[in-house]
This record gives sequence, structure tokens and C-alpha cells, in this order.
Amino acid sequence: MTMENSNGSLTTTIENKIATVEFGHPASNSFPRELLSRLTNELNTLSTNSDVSVIVLKSSGTAAFCAGASFQELLAVSNLEEATQFFSGFANLINAMRTCSKIIVGRIHGKAVGGGVGIASACDYTLATTGSSIKLSELAIGIGPFVIELAVSRKIGKSAIAEMTLEASEWKSAIWANQKGLYAKVFETTAELDNETAVFANKLSKYNPEALFEMKKIFWEGTENWDSLLYERAQISGKLILSDFSKKALNQLKK
Repeated sequence: MTMENSNGSLTTTIENKIATVEFGHPASNSFPRELLSRLTNELNTLSTNSDVSVIVLKSSGTAAFCAGASFQELLAVSNLEEATQFFSGFANLINAMRTCSKIIVGRIHGKAVGGGVGIASACDYTLATTGSSIKLSELAIGIGPFVIELAVSRKIGKSAIAEMTLEASEWKSAIWANQKGLYAKVFETTAELDNETAVFANKLSKYNPEALFEMKKIFWEGTENWDSLLYERAQISGKLILSDFSKKALNQLKK
């Protein structure tokens, strides 16, 4: 099944109890709100699909894995309600990944920025290439990674996310991400990445799905308050993106 329009593409294939979900967008696989909503709905649907035991989440192309939120939509935000709704898109997606009854394996083939790092962090198990560097650049435009921080900190810890956030212009290597616990394994080539992703997903698909679900609930223990906390964080980002500092920073980037 493929869903494609001007807001990007979303494709799901199901084979041997493995659902492969691939998202794409011409602007470095960034996410307009509509594509975020489609991916969120797709994960919620797959969560109740008895023909699926494991989900592989990937993005299109050979360049960036995900550039985060759509810059064009960010520029268009004009009031607090719009701004909060904009940042709630990633809150909805992370909550869908967190509560999904299936194990989600992330296949990260390239660089991830902002929300892309959040998506990688919300996967239950993540495989990457050596080219899959990560960056949290939000402070540079007057906001912070408030929504995704919860998912990222859960994987790499507060000290590491403080380092990433405060060094807003610096990339952290895939090896660094592996050492901090974001990436379970890192491979030299996408061919190796794809092979290992297929092997690992196939192993998972043969396990008892009820046992996998019970383990997933244990993995995510202590996150029950995210249903409300993520949206409180979205409001913080929404308020800050309307500030004079952010407006000036965004206009500089637009030039």
C-alpha cells in the first residue's frame, strides 16, 4: 500500500509477519504535519493487525534519513494554536510508537536532525550506517528539542542530550550514537544494514507476539505520563517559535 502526494510518500508492505513502513519527502525526508499524521495513523493501524509481529521503519533514498520538521511549515506558523499543533505532530508520532503493540526496528541509513533523532530514539531497536550522524540544532532557531527530548534522553541519558543540545551546530557521529545507546549496531554500508535488518526482523517475527508485546511494555515502563507531558512540551516549543528571537533566526535561514 502506497500513499503519496505533495506532502510526501508513505508505503507499507507486509510479508511473513513483518511490516515495512517507508516514509519519504523531497526535502531530505522532512515531515510536514500531514505526513506525520499519516505515519502516526499507520502505526496505530498496524498495532492492531494480527498479521504483523514486527515493524521495520525506514525512509526513502540514499541521503538523509530524516531532516525533522518541515521548515516551510515552520515558517508559516503565525499564532500559538497553530504552533502548538505543529509541534504536537511529533508528540502524536512518538506516543504512537511508544504504545504500538509491535516491536519497531529502525533502519537508519543517513543523517538525522531534530525530529529525525526523536524518531530513531522512539524505535525499540535501531540499526544504522557509519554515515548516520545526528544533530539537535533547535537552539540555533530559538527553541529546543522539547518534545523529542523525552525519547532521546530515554535512550542516551541526560548528560549526552545536554551535550547534543548545547552543541547545536555540531554533528555527533554514528559511533558516538552507538556508544551512547541510540544505535544498537552500526554498519559500513547500506547493503550490510539491509541484510542485518532483514535477518533481525525475521528472527523477531518468529517469536511469540504476546511475549514481544509484554516485553515492549516493560521497555517503556515509566512513560505513562507522556500522553500529557509531550503536549505540554509542544506548547513550550509553540510559544518560543513565535518569539522575536526565533522569527529573526528563521528569516536569516530563509535568505
